[in-house]
Amino acid sequence: MMIVLLYLAALVAAAGLGAVIWAARGGPRWVRGAAKVTLATADLVTAASKRGRRGGGYRSGESSGDVSGDGGSG
Repeated sequence: MMIVLLYLAALVAAAGLGAVIWAARGGPRWVRGAAKVTLATADLVTAASKRGRRGGGYRSGESSGDVSGDGGSG
């Protein structure tokens, strides 16, 4: 059952990507609407993932106390 849900999620994501590309090339009105929904959903997911990472105190690419290679000193 879980693999079916994963497959459906991938199918919806691929359809959304197709709608965004088609709308960028001047598709019909319903495609532009589907592209707007896809982009709005992507913005929501991005904002939610940023909120989730912010609460952890440790962000990807950072290590405690290591300032070497930051490009700011010199």
